[in-house]
Amino acid sequence: MKDDFSLRMMAGQSGRDDDGGTGVVLKTRPKTKKPSLYRVLLLNDDYTPMEFVVHVLERFFNKRMEEATEIMLHVHHHGVGECGVFTYEIAETKVTQVMDFARKHQHPLQCVMEKK
Repeated sequence: MKDDFSLRMMAGQSGRDDDGGTGVVLKTRPKTKKPSLYRVLLLNDDYTPMEFVVHVLERFFNKRMEEATEIMLHVHHHGVGECGVFTYEIAETKVTQVMDFARKHQHPLQCVMEKK
């Protein structure tokens, strides 16, 4: 046979006892996980003008001219350079925007993303 507390809980009544005390209600919070991050990278080629790469960095990655020039030179000297780190959807969008913009202007610039 069920006790009074169990019957009240099943009937949707509060967990208040006859003596005025209260029962404990436990809530579970879902555990949230930070999203994975992705590096967006520009790859060097022998045909895309340096000024165009700087423009891409300013336009799509909100870099100031000095920082954009620094990243462009890193790409030029090392073959690859990081434009930024983003969640998957944002990184994917940035890669698509850069690639579409480069193709529209007939440049072979390559932009890729990799999991950080």
